[in-house]
Amino acid sequence: MNHYCVEGWTAVETWTGVAFTELAKLVRVTPDAHYVDFQSFDDDYHESWDIESAMHPQTVVAYGLDGKMLEPAHGAPARVYSPVKLGYKNTKYLTKIVFMPEMNGGYWSDQGYEWYGGV
Repeated sequence: MNHYCVEGWTAVETWTGVAFTELAKLVRVTPDAHYVDFQSFDDDYHESWDIESAMHPQTVVAYGLDGKMLEPAHGAPARVYSPVKLGYKNTKYLTKIVFMPEMNGGYWSDQGYEWYGGV
């Protein structure tokens, strides 16, 4: 899948992980959840998404990249990844996923980057 950076570069990568839709089924997401916040242990870093993007069939909680386990530089032990989002929306060092009824911000969107961050 292509990984798009807001800085203009693109990389072709193979991500291994659990489909986000499967995780949502396991936790029995309630109908009032319209947004998802992906939180990191990296200095309170987080980014929120609309539920439709999170439920995209190619959105995964990744634990592998290009046939190897994720390394710290790529967000180990887990990160969110989707080809429908720019790189800054794909939270590394994932520690918590929160389903929410209302939109909140994110590390980059609070600094002026576009909240949706879609490709």
